[in-house]
Amino acid sequence: MVIDSIHTSDAVRTLDASLQADLEQLRGEGLFRPLRVLESAQMAEVVIGGRRLVNLSSNNYLGLNTHPRLIEAAVEAATEWGAGSGAVRTIAGTQSLHQHLEARLATFKRTEAALTFQSGYTVNVGVIGSMLEQGDCVVSDKLNHASIIDGIRLTKADRILYEHTDPDDAERALKEARDRGYRRVLLITDGVFSMDGDIAPLPELVERAEKYDAAVMVDDAHGTGVLGRNGRGSTDHFDLHGRVALNIGTLSKAVGVVGGYVAASQTVRDHLIHKARPFLFSSSHPPAVVMACVAAIDVLEQEPQLIERLWDNARYLKKGLADAGFDIGRSQTPITPVMCGEAGQAMALSDQLMQRGVFAQGIGFPTVARGQARVRTIVTATHTTAHLDAALAAFSEAGKAIGLL
Repeated sequence: MVIDSIHTSDAVRTLDASLQADLEQLRGEGLFRPLRVLESAQMAEVVIGGRRLVNLSSNNYLGLNTHPRLIEAAVEAATEWGAGSGAVRTIAGTQSLHQHLEARLATFKRTEAALTFQSGYTVNVGVIGSMLEQGDCVVSDKLNHASIIDGIRLTKADRILYEHTDPDDAERALKEARDRGYRRVLLITDGVFSMDGDIAPLPELVERAEKYDAAVMVDDAHGTGVLGRNGRGSTDHFDLHGRVALNIGTLSKAVGVVGGYVAASQTVRDHLIHKARPFLFSSSHPPAVVMACVAAIDVLEQEPQLIERLWDNARYLKKGLADAGFDIGRSQTPITPVMCGEAGQAMALSDQLMQRGVFAQGIGFPTVARGQARVRTIVTATHTTAHLDAALAAFSEAGKAIGLL
């Protein structure tokens, strides 16, 4: 190969040696994991290494990534509009279909306006990073998603953390922020927490925030398509329309495609267009992505039975795991962790499950705290009872094999 003839400099070798030492530490802690390469579409069953496995690792809650209406919309859009948009939104990358998707999202989320970003990660980084400055303050749940944490780190705003899903401690933080005299105070919480599957107590948090004249931002990445009427999310689930300033979501999970969005006021949208760096400096979504997302909203509005099936499957799996003796934590949604303690135990359970035909990833530090490693499962609307029974049998056998049961 050509690469064999390339001379590697001492500086490159020094960097590689340093990084290799970091990787060896991960291996020693049981945290080094190769990428699992899917050889099939993301469905209730996937093929990995030539083997067909029951898939419990996907965020594809409703199976929309392979829904015929989404595929047809993507193909038609690519044929008519091309493979890519060709520019950032603020130069020449805003097409009428981008505006159409944002109008649909605003209507769906029952807000005045919406703005799309390249991913759920970039929407959090972009919104937080552009709306808060020195002299402002974030009041944040201790277990908020990494993208929220990174967005906060990119601001010069101060931050005050409150205990997970604790409205009383959130009020303590809000009072502290107001006593310090900050200009803007923004309370941020996940709607559904991605590792534990619990739901934020939004009514109590909104009430406390309003008491201290603080705005509320909800990251509903795992709530959209799962909670609320037709999957409108946690704001709708708790009937808090008009009281949540920033409704953040992803187009990559239940929606089945890729991207992120914020649904808010027209003032917020206009501000972000001029200030949010991920929006300003990244090309816009390809036409196929945009129109597949529009089709997904159509499906959410017209096929509510998919959400009903998702919840039926979630209840079935939760009961089976609990009856088998597993600790499934505090989950209230289709995200169901199987708590293992140390990372090595979680990875061992994941490997044992794969041997038995189930793809369910182990998760450890830094995604979760040390000592809180787990195998995180997510059922979808497309799983059958046969899939879930096979998974439960595999969990029981694997749990006994590693001494977890």
